Amino acid sequence: MSFPQKYVSEALGTFAIIFCGTGAIVINQETHGAITHVGVATTFGLIVMAMIYALGGISGAHFNPAVTVAFAAARTFAWGQVLPYIGSQLAGATLASALLRYLFPGNALLGATLPAGPVGQSLVLELVLTFLLMLVILSVAQGSREQGLFAGLAIGAVVLLEAMFAGPICGASMNPARSFGPALVSGHLEHLWLYVVAPTAGALGAVLIWRFLRPAAFSAEA
Repeated sequence: MSFPQKYVSEALGTFAIIFCGTGAIVINQETHGAITHVGVATTFGLIVMAMIYALGGISGAHFNPAVTVAFAAARTFAWGQVLPYIGSQLAGATLASALLRYLFPGNALLGATLPAGPVGQSLVLELVLTFLLMLVILSVAQGSREQGLFAGLAIGAVVLLEAMFAGPICGASMNPARSFGPALVSGHLEHLWLYVVAPTAGALGAVLIWRFLRPAAFSAEA
C-alpha cells in the first residue's frame, strides 16, 4: 500500500475514533446522561475495534501517536514514517473535534481530557493504562500492523475496560491525538502535556518490557 493511502487511513481512523468517542461524551452531556459512562466507554472500545478491522490492512491502524512512536522504537516501523503518521492522526482528531464544535457550539469541553484530581494521579494512571494497552497491541500486532482475527477485539476490549474504570478520574486518553483534537478546538490546552507525555512514556515502557519478555518477537527491519 502506498504512503498517501496510509496517511489518509490514519487520518480517517483517528477521525472516527475521536468523533464517535468524544461525541458520545458531548451527547451524554447534552442529553443529561442518556448515554451514561458505561455507554461512553463502550463507544470508545467499539469504534477502536471497528476501525482496526476496517483500516488495519491499509495503514496498520495505529491511530495513536504513542503507538506509532512505540512501534518505531521497537524497530518494527520506519522512523521516517513517524512524523507523517502523527501528522495524519492529529489532523483527523482536529477535524473530528471541529465538526463536533459545529454540531454542538455550546459545549465547552468537546470531550477534552482533564484530570479530575491531582495532576500526578492522572499522570500515573495514563502511563499505566497506556503501558497495558501497548502490551496487548504488541502481543496481537503483526510487525507494526494491528490486524488479524483477534487484534481488533483484543485492543478494543482493553480500551473499553480501561475507559470504564479510569475514565472518571483521568479521562483514560491513552492517546495524544485523542486529547489533542478536543484540547485544541475547545481551547483547554492547560493539561495537554500530561496526555502527551504519559501515554508516550507508557507505550515506550511496554516496548522495553516486551523486548525483555519476547526478544524474538522483534525484527531488525521496519
